[in-house]
Amino acid sequence: MRADILPVLQIANLGHAMLAFVNGEYIGFEHGSNIEKSFVFQRPINLKPGVNHISLLGMTVGLPDSGAYMEHRFAGVRAVSIQGLNAGTLDVTQNQWAHEVGVKGEKLQLFTEEGLRKVQWTPAMGAGPPLTWYKTYFDAPEGQSPVALRMTTMGKGMAWVNGNSIGRYWVSYLSPLGQPSQSEYHVPRAFLKPTNNLLVVFEETGGKPEGIEVLKVNRDTICSFITEYHPPNVKSWARAGDSIRPVVDEVKSGAHLTCPEDKVMKIVEFASFGDPYGVCGTYSLGKCSSPNSKKVVEQHCLGKNSCSIPLEREVFDGKSQDPCPEVSKTLAVQVRCAHA
Repeated sequence: MRADILPVLQIANLGHAMLAFVNGEYIGFEHGSNIEKSFVFQRPINLKPGVNHISLLGMTVGLPDSGAYMEHRFAGVRAVSIQGLNAGTLDVTQNQWAHEVGVKGEKLQLFTEEGLRKVQWTPAMGAGPPLTWYKTYFDAPEGQSPVALRMTTMGKGMAWVNGNSIGRYWVSYLSPLGQPSQSEYHVPRAFLKPTNNLLVVFEETGGKPEGIEVLKVNRDTICSFITEYHPPNVKSWARAGDSIRPVVDEVKSGAHLTCPEDKVMKIVEFASFGDPYGVCGTYSLGKCSSPNSKKVVEQHCLGKNSCSIPLEREVFDGKSQDPCPEVSKTLAVQVRCAHA
């Protein structure tokens, strides 16, 4: 080896992500993107005289399940080499490699009460190293509101509650706006006990578990966005023998809103029948909106646990008062629920 520079480990990978270790020491993490799955991993490494061990943990983020040439959609390591040696570049792609599926913690089922007793746990202090298992206990929040975990201080991994997987998280992968696409993860109430709920997190790239938060989700703001091109509600029909027949007098499209069980609609925060745009929480008026939009929604919904608003021009503007009859209509509604 040269004394003036460190050798560089270079790995060509076809996707989707990978962690690398040399002689048991973590040296880095790399991943592809939604557009380009493959990537090249390059990191300087310290080698010792004699035999050195390279360990690679590869992972996929979903697998193709349809389309042509599926047999040609590859993932994983393609080539491995070490650059900067006295002899130049050493290609170790064809060296003897061992292969193992999964990690030891999965096989021991450390995410269960029985499995976690199979290993020795130590207190977590600050940011931990990659590939670390964490466990803690928490009490279920009061009430019946949905529960979620906020994982903003973690990186990439998977979480379990009372042995039930709530899925993978990857909050360190940021959008062009500098924010993760998701940082809160739903925990079904059916998974929870009143007290002593086991939370186990397998963190792959390093994070701060003390920053994980258990939240109650506010479902008091509800919305509907429907156009004249939307079909009627599927519940307008039912199967009767070998045929499907309507179960309502008139099969028509409309907006349907429902508050949580013990609440009613108190405030109409936004209503527009015209060409509004946006998503729930950020609706905006377009160039055309019926002046009666809010009034109609209030008449149909205020004080009720659930309501339906017909998507009919006559309901909002009568037969001759439509401010923009040539515009295809959209109805956007946002209401707030509260205790009666």
